[in-house]
Amino acid sequence: MAQQKGRTAPDQLVFLLSLVPYLLEQRVVDVPTAAQHFGVTERELRDAVRLIATSGLPGATGTYQPNDLFDIDWDAFDDDDVIVIVHHVAIDDAPRLSAREAAALIAGLQYLSALPENAGSTQLPALLAKLTAGASAEPTRLAVAETAADETLALARRAVTEGRQLEFDYRNAIGERGRRTVDPLRIASLGADWYLQAYCHTREDVRNFRVDRMSALLVSDLPIGDHSGHEFSEALFHGSDTDLDVVVDVVPDALPLIADYLADASADEVEGRSRVTLRLAHYHGLKRLVAGLPGLVTVVAPAEARAVVAEWAAAGLAASAEASGA
Repeated sequence: MAQQKGRTAPDQLVFLLSLVPYLLEQRVVDVPTAAQHFGVTERELRDAVRLIATSGLPGATGTYQPNDLFDIDWDAFDDDDVIVIVHHVAIDDAPRLSAREAAALIAGLQYLSALPENAGSTQLPALLAKLTAGASAEPTRLAVAETAADETLALARRAVTEGRQLEFDYRNAIGERGRRTVDPLRIASLGADWYLQAYCHTREDVRNFRVDRMSALLVSDLPIGDHSGHEFSEALFHGSDTDLDVVVDVVPDALPLIADYLADASADEVEGRSRVTLRLAHYHGLKRLVAGLPGLVTVVAPAEARAVVAEWAAAGLAASAEASGA
């Protein structure tokens, strides 16, 4: 088929790849209608159909047999200018999701459907239906339960959207509790955790609050102040003079997962792993970081950091053994 003037080879390939699914979906379509749909001339459309009729995949013999090629109703095509594919190849051989793969994706979509910003979305339910229908077997039915953190996240998002102050009880990483009044600025996620970035009236500075540590939320009637003088970056955490340096060995592929904690961009290779320095506000946060990346992160130094993680792991192992023996 001659290439249309002004149409590049990639455009031509996209056209041909799009034509077959279109013809199969339409079942019966006349040449003028199909040409108008793709924005090509009727002659170009006819040439493309003739090219499709000479395409296919050789079978087990390595040579083309009649059933290895596309075929159309030539009488309808030549006499009535109508396209009907009567035999197609390769389309039905496309890989399909297993029931377990489809169930995992469906569970993720169910969680996304519950988020406030996706309320009323028609695209997610449609995608759920396609995943269910397209799996190789009936997906396992799963239900994603709403947690207290989901309700807290919804209220925090509401405060950000409406530009109103937010009050809540907060428990920090070392267990200290206190009531906070903040000007909510944005919601961000790091791994499986959600954070509220806000101007804290107690600290008189911008702070990050982990959503699952917030409780007794109250959206105030007071508007947030003007914080245009503050500089914000995409990174959630920033270094300070009181931060602690922790040396860890990390699987190279996992480095992007701890990018927000890196003290700098330098890394040394040690026995197939990347040795980097993390900057943390306290060692308590290190326990959760290591737990979230099992087998991917090993604490090297200082000794106090190693001891904190080792004691926490031993306590967890003891609790697990006690629960198994109960």
